[in-house]
Amino acid sequence: MVDWITSPGLTPYNAALTEMEARAAAIRAGTASEAIWLLEHPPLYTSGTSADPKDLRNPRFEVHETRRGGQYTYHGPGQRVAYVMLDVAARGRDIRAFVQSLEAWVIAALAEFDLVATTRPGRVGVWIPRPDKPTLPDGTPRDDKIAALGIRLRKWVSFHGLSINVSPDLSHFDGIVPCGIEGHGVTSLADLGLTATMEDLDAALKRTFAASITALQEPSVSAG
Repeated sequence: MVDWITSPGLTPYNAALTEMEARAAAIRAGTASEAIWLLEHPPLYTSGTSADPKDLRNPRFEVHETRRGGQYTYHGPGQRVAYVMLDVAARGRDIRAFVQSLEAWVIAALAEFDLVATTRPGRVGVWIPRPDKPTLPDGTPRDDKIAALGIRLRKWVSFHGLSINVSPDLSHFDGIVPCGIEGHGVTSLADLGLTATMEDLDAALKRTFAASITALQEPSVSAG
């Protein structure tokens, strides 16, 4: 069983990190169930293990160093953060497949709002193609990122997770190069003209979770 936890208001980042680490340890010890934690943070930036200092352009908000994968990202009001504390050992011990399942989960949830989201080779996260916007200088079609992902594993239990833009202040992303990717933009449900609420997105995430995540059951890659 997976516990779904929703926190009202804005959860301080350091408090969330402490709680995630404690829950991940309890899951591995067998004293707690897996959990999906839905919350919002006050405005802040986080840096992952691959963050390049040159991508921190104008840090308007506090920067939190993390040991999750990925580069710089923004969290703030109007953005749904979903921290995933799941037993990856019980889901095949295949980290790449697990990350792909998280991306598939986001794509399935967004499809419930008639959005066609996608992944792109070499670009982490979930993207919305924008044929209505000018192409990049090299002719590459423009995409806008709607969801970011970054996880960490400890003894095969995941924590950190993903964030989906519902109605954040998109100008707050200007302080960084989001995930180190130049040229493409950032979007949200509101920016795309949708009036979906955070509760609407939460319901879509819950409806699409099982088909995307719990299907990973049989071990496919062995890790030491």
